[in-house]
Amino acid sequence: MHAQNGRDNNLSPSRREFLQSTAAIAATAILPASGLLAQVATPSTGSRIGRIDVHGHVTPPILIETVGVDALGAFGKWTPEKALAAMDESGVATAMISVPPHYDPATVDRIARPTNEYAARLAIDHPGRFGVFAFLPMPHIDVTLREIAYAFDTLKVFGVAMYTNYGDKWLGDPAFNPVFEELNRREAVVFTHPITANCCANLIPNIGDGAIEWQTDTTRAIAQMIFGGAADRYPNVRMIWSHGGGTMPFLIERFVNMAKSPQFAAKFPQGFAAAAAKFYYDTAQVANPPAMSALTKVVPMSQIVFGTDYPARTIADNVNGLRDCGVLSARDLQQINRENTLTLIPQLKGYAGTLR
Repeated sequence: MHAQNGRDNNLSPSRREFLQSTAAIAATAILPASGLLAQVATPSTGSRIGRIDVHGHVTPPILIETVGVDALGAFGKWTPEKALAAMDESGVATAMISVPPHYDPATVDRIARPTNEYAARLAIDHPGRFGVFAFLPMPHIDVTLREIAYAFDTLKVFGVAMYTNYGDKWLGDPAFNPVFEELNRREAVVFTHPITANCCANLIPNIGDGAIEWQTDTTRAIAQMIFGGAADRYPNVRMIWSHGGGTMPFLIERFVNMAKSPQFAAKFPQGFAAAAAKFYYDTAQVANPPAMSALTKVVPMSQIVFGTDYPARTIADNVNGLRDCGVLSARDLQQINRENTLTLIPQLKGYAGTLR
């Protein structure tokens, strides 16, 4: 593997050993698309119930080194062992892992590569238990394009993770077109997670941004992707929106009417609902009767996937909430828990544990 920006000559022994092992693995890049991770895809016995969590988090050592454990809250206490124990307890075969919401444009270039290598190493060390959504050093376009190539071609990740905004631009902004063009070419899965935009930090004292603002920010990104035209320009990009699409299901009447307006009617002959139904939506933090009732009335059941936000919430909270919300049938739960994600990411077939 070639040195990246001249950094490889100054690596710690542990990082050098990892890169050496990755270089050996990279020699298998000519394998089929299932690639690197699928070669070690014999699930452990404890994973057989079969849920697939698209919204699990991973806290790589480089992130702790960069920002400090205290800045990460519950995410600073994450370990693979704790995650696996929680997964086993709640019947999760595989967790798709992504970096928790922390963004600093001054450090993302330095964090991205070791983060993705750490996550790929976890997937190898725990066959079938972790799948990787690669961390991208957005909004730096050239570095991001290089990381996309490395993540898919060498590490063989299942998709990428992006935040709903990068400072003052939301997903779908024309500034990000080169990234979406490449993701569209690769028919990539893009997992999204909200984060505080420059405009909107600490708007109400003593109420954290995650309580209100992040759900609103997800809605901003959905609206930008749809009404800004990116969803139509990049139809091969398959996007997952966290937390049931934020506040979008509750604002559906406004978006439906907006799509009918003279400004947009020609672009949406089938209306807003048809455009929104092309996305996927996870169940993290919305496993409750009001939220699930709204989501299931806005998008087809086929577009809802199981997600937990672990360790921000327990996996059991989500499992119990979905089961007890009174909205979902046993068949619905089977689709959400596993089948819809296998449709979205067919490479997981034979990788994640089987459903009993």
